[in-house]
Amino acid sequence: MKKLLPLILIILGIGAGAGAGLALRPAPQPEDMAMNNPCGDGTGAPVAKEPEEEVLPEDREYVKLNNQFIVPVVADGRVGALVVMSISVEVKLGARETVFLREPKLRDVFLQEMFDHANQGGFQGAFTNSNTLDVLRNSLKEAGSHVMGDQLLDVLITDIARQDS
Repeated sequence: MKKLLPLILIILGIGAGAGAGLALRPAPQPEDMAMNNPCGDGTGAPVAKEPEEEVLPEDREYVKLNNQFIVPVVADGRVGALVVMSISVEVKLGARETVFLREPKLRDVFLQEMFDHANQGGFQGAFTNSNTLDVLRNSLKEAGSHVMGDQLLDVLITDIARQDS
């Protein structure tokens, strides 16, 4: 009996977890359903996804933002470290001047994303882990896209250092 009770609890736990996972999964999006339906959308016309415009390597340029970003890392109500970062942006050819014209707004949205990242503990521990930096890079790209539109192709973290106090 002592060995049977843990086994029953394990089976119930697995069943409850699987049931909760099935019950709480998100509903499929209409785009996903169209992609999964090889017969089309029911109207007789084939469902075609719009091709994304591909930017060739020679149609890109890299713009280094003028100054480094300094982000305080707050721990226990005081600044425990400073993170210093240099960033370049990858843009479509000819957008260099637009980057410099909009640099104050770009710096503002980038700093806000970095502060949010720091407040979520992104600069603690192994902060140079590729997964951690990918999260930061993606959030910077998304924020920068609100300023630059489709001219911004990517955000590159060229230097990063943390100075503990």
